[in-house]
Amino acid sequence: MFNWLKHAFAVESSGVVEPTPRQAAAIDAVCREIAKRGMTLPAQMVLDSSGPLGFVAGQSLRFFEPYLALVLDPVGVREFAQFLEKRGAVEYIAKRLEAISNEC
Repeated sequence: MFNWLKHAFAVESSGVVEPTPRQAAAIDAVCREIAKRGMTLPAQMVLDSSGPLGFVAGQSLRFFEPYLALVLDPVGVREFAQFLEKRGAVEYIAKRLEAISNEC
């Protein structure tokens, strides 16, 4: 009778997730821009302090997507927001940002 309630509050497993190739390209583009501007440390601090709010950040990007599409690639914004909504996405982005900043 209550089988529908069995997964009502299910969440994804935690841990680092792997993005799709398009999502990885969008994430790398954002990380390169951050590293190019010398903002790696502040970005790392924001990522570390806002880890649990990744889903909210993804939803915020979806809300502002029509406006961001005026100046950014709309597909990239959509892919970035979709990845950011997953558990473990913030950890993946932090690792990519560190790797890309070490390359520069």
